[in-house]
Amino acid sequence: MEPWGCEDVYINDLDIKLSFKTIRSAHNLALPMSTNAVHPITVLTPELETILKEDTDCRLRILIATNIKSRYARSSSDLSDFRLAIENKDVQTDESVLSDFRRLVPPTNYESYRPFVDKLNSRPCKLSEVEDLLAPGLPIYIPLSSATTNKKSKQFIKYSRSQPYSQGPPPVRTKVTVFLYSFAYREPVEVVADSGEIVRRIPQCNQSSGVMRLQNNWSIETDDTRMGSILPGHVAPWATGFIIHHRSFLLIHALFALANTSLEGFAVTFMPYFIDMIHRVKEEWDVLVSGIRNGMIPDFEQIDHVRAFLQANMCADPRRADELQNIGPPLSYPGWAQRVWPSLKLVKGICSGTFAAVLPQVRSVLGPNVIVHNTWYICTECLIGRSLNFEDTETFVIAANDLLEYIDMTDEPAHGKVLQAWDLQPGRLYQPVSTSHDGLWRYLIDDVIQVTGFDPRNGLPVFRYSRRKNLELRLPHAIITEADLVSVIHAISGEDIVEVQEFTTVVDDRKFPQTVGFFIGITGDLGPNAKSARQKAFAALAATSEEHQIAFDADELGLPTIRIVKPGTFTDYRRWRGESMKFGVGQIKVPVVLSDPKAQEWMEERVMVEL
Repeated sequence: MEPWGCEDVYINDLDIKLSFKTIRSAHNLALPMSTNAVHPITVLTPELETILKEDTDCRLRILIATNIKSRYARSSSDLSDFRLAIENKDVQTDESVLSDFRRLVPPTNYESYRPFVDKLNSRPCKLSEVEDLLAPGLPIYIPLSSATTNKKSKQFIKYSRSQPYSQGPPPVRTKVTVFLYSFAYREPVEVVADSGEIVRRIPQCNQSSGVMRLQNNWSIETDDTRMGSILPGHVAPWATGFIIHHRSFLLIHALFALANTSLEGFAVTFMPYFIDMIHRVKEEWDVLVSGIRNGMIPDFEQIDHVRAFLQANMCADPRRADELQNIGPPLSYPGWAQRVWPSLKLVKGICSGTFAAVLPQVRSVLGPNVIVHNTWYICTECLIGRSLNFEDTETFVIAANDLLEYIDMTDEPAHGKVLQAWDLQPGRLYQPVSTSHDGLWRYLIDDVIQVTGFDPRNGLPVFRYSRRKNLELRLPHAIITEADLVSVIHAISGEDIVEVQEFTTVVDDRKFPQTVGFFIGITGDLGPNAKSARQKAFAALAATSEEHQIAFDADELGLPTIRIVKPGTFTDYRRWRGESMKFGVGQIKVPVVLSDPKAQEWMEERVMVEL
C-alpha cells in the first residue's frame, strides 16, 4: 500500500498579478472538471435515506461493540447512564442499544479523555495501566494537535486499522512523487510489562507521519533499514523525512525534485508548504543547481545526521544543471513548474478554507495543465470528509470510516441536540461530532461546516468548510468569526490595493478604541488605492453585522489596522513555531486569530509597513 497522500492512498491546509478574490473560484482555473462529476442532491430520496440509516446504524453498532470494554468506556462518568442502560443487553444484536447511545451519551471534549491519555506520560508506562485505554490493545502512534489555538498541543491516541482511511482508485495516478512529509518523531513512549520488558515503543508524531507509518507498516524499529533508500515512487531518500530544520527539509526535497526529470506529482500536508518550498528554491537557486551539477549535497543547516544517506543517492548531472540554468528560478514567469518537470500533472494537499489563500500563486507556478487536488478534510481527532470531485478543492462528502453526527449552529443553541445525517438541511451550519474507532465518544470537533446537499450515490452529506468554531476575535461589542475575517481580506485584496497571500489577525489595542488588526503577507507592490484599504476593510466588516457600525459610531471600535510583514514571514512563522514547540515539519498552521502574546510579539517585529 502506498503512503498517505500518494497515488494509491485515498485519504482526506511573486510578482504575478493574481487576486485573493479569485480564491473562491480558484478550482475553475485548473483542468476542466471531469464529465463524471458528482452533483449533490438537495433532498434525500426515501431509498437513499433508508440506505443511509442502515449504514449509519451498522457503523455505530460496530464502534460500540468494539470499544465498550475499554478503560474509558468502563469508567468515564460521561458514559455512566449509557453503561447502566445497556448493562444486561447484547450490544451486537440488541437494536435498543443504538437508541440508548443517542439518548444517553452526551457530547464530550478533550478534558473527558485527558486523565486516560495522561497515563501514557507516566514513567514507567506500565502495560497494565494503558492496555485497552480508549480502544482494544495498545496505541500504534500518538499524534499531537498542531496547537493552532492552544499554547500546548493535545495528545490523541491512534489504534491499528485493517484498512486505514482507504478509498477507491483516483482518476489521476502518479508514478514519481515528492512527498513533503516528516517521518520524525519525539521520544517514543515505551510500554513495559511487569517483568520490565518493553512490549511496544509508541512514536509521538505528526498525524501525517503516523498515518503513513500505519498504512505502510513502517515501524520506528525498522527506520534504519530505510534511511539510505529511495522508496518506489518517491524522489528523495527516506532520510530526508528526518530533517527537523524547516528550511533544510524543504531545500533537500527540492534538490532531489529538481534533479528528477520524470517527476509527476507533489504531495504535501498543507498547500502553503508547497509555496514555502518554491520560495526557498528561488532564494537558493544557484546553490541547488550547483549541487546537481557537481553531485554534492549543499551545506544546509542541521543535516549532518543524514548527510551520508543523502549523498549516497546524489549523482552529478551537468546536463540537467544546464537545463535548469536555462529555465531559470521560479516566480519569474507563469507555468515555471511545467518547464522544469514536463510530466508534472498533480499537486495535492489540504487547500480549502484559509489555506486557499495560496492557490492563485500555486496555480501560477504550476501552469494551466497541472491539477490541484484537495484530497481530504481531516483533523487530528478524525477524518471528516473527502473531496466530492477530484478537481474541486472546496466541496467534500462526509467520510464513512467512523461515525459523524452534528449539532446545528445556525440557530441559537438547540440545547446541544445531536442530529443524524438524514436530519441535516442544505444551507445550514453544523458542528461535527465524532465517535471513532480510536475510542472517542461523541467528541466535539471545533469546526463548523456548511451542508450543501447529499451525495446521490449513498446519501452522505456534502459540505464546505465554514470556519474554526473557537477561532474568533472577541471585541467588547461582538465576536468576529473566521468567515467574517476572510470576507474582509477578500474585499481589500486586488491589484488596485494590495495582493494578499496570507494573513492573521489580533485585537489591536495600541490606541483607543481598539479594533481588528490584520498582519498580511503580500505579493507584488502596493496598488494605487492602497490608502483606501482600511476604509474598505471596515465596510466589509460592517457588512457582516450591523453591530460593527453601531460600535464605530459610538467610538467603541476603530478602523481596522493593516500591517504588511516582510516577505517570507509566514514561512518563517511555521518554522519558528514548529521549532519552539518541537513539532515536525508540515504540522504547523498560521492561525487566523493570533492569540499567543509571544507569537503576536514575533509577528510585530517583522512589520515592514503599516497602511
